[in-house]
Amino acid sequence: MHDPRRRERRGAGLAAAASPQRRLRGSGQLQPRRADGGRRHGHRLRFVRAGAQQRRAARAARGPRAPARPRVRLVRPELSDRGVRRKGSGLTVSWRLLGSRPRVPGRPAAPNTAPPRCTGARVESPVERPVPAGSTFGVEEEFHLVDPETYRLTRSPALAEAVLRHESGRHLHAEITTTQLESATDVCRSLSELRAELVTTRAEAAGAAARAGVRILAASTHPFDSWHDQDITPAPRYEAMVDRWAGLAVQQDIVGCHVHVGVPDLETAVAVLDRSRPYLPVLLAMTGSSPFHDGVDTGHASYRTMWWSRWPTTGPPEYLGSADRFREVVDGLVASGVIADSSHLYWDLRPSSHLPTVEFRLADVCTEVDDVVLHAALVRSLVRVLAARAERGEPCPEPRPELLRAARWRAARHGLEGHLFDALTCELVPARVAVRRLLAEIEDDLRDHDEWSIVVELVERLFVRGTSATRQRRTWQGTGDWRQVAARIVREGTALESG
Repeated sequence: MHDPRRRERRGAGLAAAASPQRRLRGSGQLQPRRADGGRRHGHRLRFVRAGAQQRRAARAARGPRAPARPRVRLVRPELSDRGVRRKGSGLTVSWRLLGSRPRVPGRPAAPNTAPPRCTGARVESPVERPVPAGSTFGVEEEFHLVDPETYRLTRSPALAEAVLRHESGRHLHAEITTTQLESATDVCRSLSELRAELVTTRAEAAGAAARAGVRILAASTHPFDSWHDQDITPAPRYEAMVDRWAGLAVQQDIVGCHVHVGVPDLETAVAVLDRSRPYLPVLLAMTGSSPFHDGVDTGHASYRTMWWSRWPTTGPPEYLGSADRFREVVDGLVASGVIADSSHLYWDLRPSSHLPTVEFRLADVCTEVDDVVLHAALVRSLVRVLAARAERGEPCPEPRPELLRAARWRAARHGLEGHLFDALTCELVPARVAVRRLLAEIEDDLRDHDEWSIVVELVERLFVRGTSATRQRRTWQGTGDWRQVAARIVREGTALESG
């Protein structure tokens, strides 16, 4: 029979026999033992008190405990985990769940395939229905910061620090240099909702910039200034990027537009990635906004694409075929030291490293909001169509990597003003014909979602106005004044009527 006095006698005997000093776990210092006979349990000292017997007896009378409910909560994202935000939350949606596979130092955390949940929300059950591919989407935009009078690229360390402290608006994020600023919409479900979000986030960015004495310039390159006029943002993530990539990071004077489209799991993301690659050049051609760089007409519609191509993990990804293959590629690149984790995959599209989305990263920043809406609408419809093809088991086209790179180069070079290269048929096609071919492939999906008429209207408007690159060249040819070019970009990018 259990004798409660036996435990007290045994504890007292051990305490008397032990050395008056002991080494604490994980410490190199000897610590004196408690004179009162306290016993160590983990990191705390617990003592036998007079009421212990009564409490044990009460617990025994209540009977065995009910099984614990599964405990699932989202981990608060780190500062570097930027992305599309869920409406009503000041935090970024994350894939990482408590209880998932532990992170191995030096290796990327595998994305969790659970659907998105709002950080901090109460979760009653870890099981939820997957979100259909393309049901949600959102946009990240990056901007240059310029002087409101001279339109020169302008450092704003105070704004960068305020954004890092989350003091300038919940949609805003710092970027690698203090001459740049990023905004992210909430998660959206319709084109009208996305447009309203873009107006809101641009207004938030413009307001924060104005309070810092600068303005936002919505184009992927500044027309006449360059990386010589910028400083790296003082944050661990960006300092680590400079340490890893040296001059490539220091010379990062380009910005982009990223569209996130919700997918139910990593397998779907990879299936969409594989099937999207032949369509990327036409999407790029429709968004060109970087014809000038460092005061030179580069001859390209998207010189950002060329400048960005110097990095080791940019461009169209290889055919992957499965989530396991994607993980193998990431592991290999991490082992090479070229990247630290999957957030450093700068492919034209990728499974997001921190959101349950596939992320299209190929586009230049669209100067006008309507062009952003058009790009996001085409991307989301394409995701829905291609995910459905994958679910039906239709074969995935596999154009050769060098042909995909050639198609990408022609889109960056000519935009909508020349011929694009079809990597599947190996033929040159007038850019506007290529756009109409894309529309024909996704027409049924757009009609099913009541988006066809608005997309067609936006395409026709783009054909009439031309891309931002085309409009910038017109201004330069008409005025010969770089400041007029920059002023037009600023004016168009902040004309934020609700539409």
